[in-house]
Amino acid sequence: MNTLIGPTPQELRRALHEAADWVASYLETVGDYPVLARVTPGAIAATLPWSAPLQGESLETILQDIDRLILPGITHWNHPAFFAYFGISGSGPGIVGELLSAALNVNAMLWRTSPAATELEQRTLAWVAEMLGLPRAWFGEITDTASASTLYALAAAREAAGLDIREQGMAGRADLPPLAIYTSTQAHSSIDKAAIALGIGRRWTRHIETDGEFRLRPDLLQQAIETDLATGVKPIAVVATVGTTSSTSIDPVSAIADICQRYRLWLHVDAAYGGAAALVSSHREVLAGCERADSFVTNPHKWLLTPIDCSLLYTRRPDDLKRAFSLVAEYLRTDESDVVNLMDYGLSLGRRFRALKLWMVIRAYGRDGLARLIEGHINEARWLAQQIDAEPGWERLAPVPFSTVCFRHVPARGMDLETHNTAILEAVNASGAAFLSHTKLNGAYAIRAAIGNHATTHEHVKRLWDLLRATAVRRLQ
Repeated sequence: MNTLIGPTPQELRRALHEAADWVASYLETVGDYPVLARVTPGAIAATLPWSAPLQGESLETILQDIDRLILPGITHWNHPAFFAYFGISGSGPGIVGELLSAALNVNAMLWRTSPAATELEQRTLAWVAEMLGLPRAWFGEITDTASASTLYALAAAREAAGLDIREQGMAGRADLPPLAIYTSTQAHSSIDKAAIALGIGRRWTRHIETDGEFRLRPDLLQQAIETDLATGVKPIAVVATVGTTSSTSIDPVSAIADICQRYRLWLHVDAAYGGAAALVSSHREVLAGCERADSFVTNPHKWLLTPIDCSLLYTRRPDDLKRAFSLVAEYLRTDESDVVNLMDYGLSLGRRFRALKLWMVIRAYGRDGLARLIEGHINEARWLAQQIDAEPGWERLAPVPFSTVCFRHVPARGMDLETHNTAILEAVNASGAAFLSHTKLNGAYAIRAAIGNHATTHEHVKRLWDLLRATAVRRLQ
């Protein structure tokens, strides 16, 4: 006789209703929690048993333990006063999409394994490309993060260089010169990681100096390429950034594209953060020149209200991407022709149905609603920058092209500025009222406020500014 193992359908239904209520209540009250988790390392693990339970427990009991055991160790990224890193604000429609995706539990590796997952992904990415003013004809796929998207793009660039690395590899080849990738000193660390993973190496990842606004200098890029060519190094790709991680600067993509065209190099654009700003009519130009890129990445889980993870990789050269990764085992062969099998365009055979949550977010907010939210964040950042510029003793350290502000407090009397500003940052974070991160720009320690949560209002930003000023005053008393 077969015996049901696990929750009954009735128990599952009750648990889903309870979880739905929990999610709605959490999103409604998340602003009441301290933003940053107030636990010490190991505190959560100490509340958990060393071994898994022998007998199954009720879903009701497990859900109760979310509040008791898990929430104390949560840093609330959905908090309206979360201003650290880049906000990954998960909206209600996206959460519903994530739930439905988990219930369907499809693997979108082949078109056959779930036609809807493949075709919705392709159409939704075409929507986003059109929304951002990019070519609709680009091939697009969803990966987990921009780190993976950039790795895939640079793998395609390596394949496009015609070096037969797919078959011969890179080791022990007298015919293979060192390969070089170029990006700015402000670029994301994922570019170096991709160079490591692809066997190119950090030594050959050229970090080009930037101008006074932390933008890659095309003249120095061209100089570096010429130097490498003269010494037997083979350039293969340039990575430009629209919204660098530290300062959110915008590299001059059009000028970089000219250089890439001249030397026949792959151009990848990292717009993981800044790309979404092109939804706003006043910021459409931030993607100027990106239509000339060979590949492009933007992350809806950063600024398009989609729960993490959801990164969009586009390319106008899908055949190169496919050649870099396609390997079809016999058990994966199908009779369909003229279909997209997404497993051919990356490392993963297993592929989650990520398009569903993005599709639901876009439909629920509409392009106008998303644009208004992003424009609101940009306006709040400009307001904060104006306060910093006008307040004696405070100094802004970078332009504010998007919704991130980098600044520091500079007291009149002599103090170590890094120690002083670190203390301000730590005090603000310890208060639980807000959460900020930091960076360094031209060697200067900078407090960094990134505005991007869908629930953030002007009052939250004003309270942050008041808290910063009050904290700085207390430091000087």
